[in-house]
Amino acid sequence: MAESKLRELSTDFAVKIIKLCESIKGHYSLVNQLERSATSIGANIHEANYAHGKPDFIAKLQIALKECYETEYWLELFVKTEIVNRETVISLYNQCGTIRRMLISSINTAKES
Repeated sequence: MAESKLRELSTDFAVKIIKLCESIKGHYSLVNQLERSATSIGANIHEANYAHGKPDFIAKLQIALKECYETEYWLELFVKTEIVNRETVISLYNQCGTIRRMLISSINTAKES
C-alpha cells in the first residue's frame, strides 16, 4: 500500500517538475539538472519494485532518496538565484519533503525486516 502511494506521489511530483521546467526560460543546464534529479526519484522507486532481492530493493530506494536530496538543492538554488519565486516552488519543495520522509521510512522498514 505505502509503496503504491510512494509511486503515485513521485510520478505526480515528476509531472509537476516537468511543467515547471517547461516554463523556465534560459538556464538550460540548471533546468536539465532539476528535471533529471526529480524524474529519477520516481524511476528508481518504480525500478525498486522489480528488484532482485531485498538488498537491491533497498539500494534503489537509497538512490531515489539521494535524488530527492539533490532535487531539494536545485529547487533551493532556483529560489535563491531568483530564477523562480518561492511561492512557485513551495508546494513542490513540500511534496519532495513528503517523498523523502516516505523513502526514509520505507528504507528503515526494509532494513528491519
